[in-house]
Amino acid sequence: MKCYYDLHIHSCLSPCGSMDMTPNNIVNMAKLLGLSAIALTDHNTVHNCEALIKVGQREDICVVPGMELTTSEEIHIVCLFPTLEDAKSFCDYVSEHQIKIKNRADIYGRQVIMDSDDNEISELENLLVMATDISIMNVAELAESYNGIAFPAHIDRSSMSILSVLGEISESYNFSTVELADITQKEKWISAHPILKNMNIITNCDAHYLEHMKEAENFFELDEITPKAIIEKLKNRI
Repeated sequence: MKCYYDLHIHSCLSPCGSMDMTPNNIVNMAKLLGLSAIALTDHNTVHNCEALIKVGQREDICVVPGMELTTSEEIHIVCLFPTLEDAKSFCDYVSEHQIKIKNRADIYGRQVIMDSDDNEISELENLLVMATDISIMNVAELAESYNGIAFPAHIDRSSMSILSVLGEISESYNFSTVELADITQKEKWISAHPILKNMNIITNCDAHYLEHMKEAENFFELDEITPKAIIEKLKNRI
């Protein structure tokens, strides 16, 4: 069956995310756009994934728990997990390895945890967008140890991407998938970086605002639409 996906979405927990990015708003917008599966990938945390999963279950939208990790090299990596428990365990590890600086909501924005009815539960104190001491060299293996997958985000962007920072994607990093912000330029990037020929190349909205979520266009063929099936698809190289 076709699984129309968007695997890189932020909620109001990301300080750069709109307060309109609540669990119910995200899931219902995904439903209106025709998506089958979405992933919540707030910066360096998974604390709104539980609420989003509950809303997804009510609305028949598959929600993959995840985060957008910032490595020690200040590269953004999308990390996805088959279960909330795996995601929470990974999040605990990331929290221990992140630079701790208090958030200034007046400067960076609020970091709000919500329940499945969009009620505010609490706010995270430390600024989430800070780098961790987790290296790009180890992140794929680390995510795998929590039954998940890690892949470089928006590799075609001029900042916070693996190519803007390092200039290349080494085979030694063990990535099976990459994300392009502009999928129409896929052939250009493959030509410049032949390693991409044997990798899954996907695109996601990376939405921080509801109006930036995109209509269903990209899909996987899956036997079942579950977080595990999606992750297994991404782990298998072309």
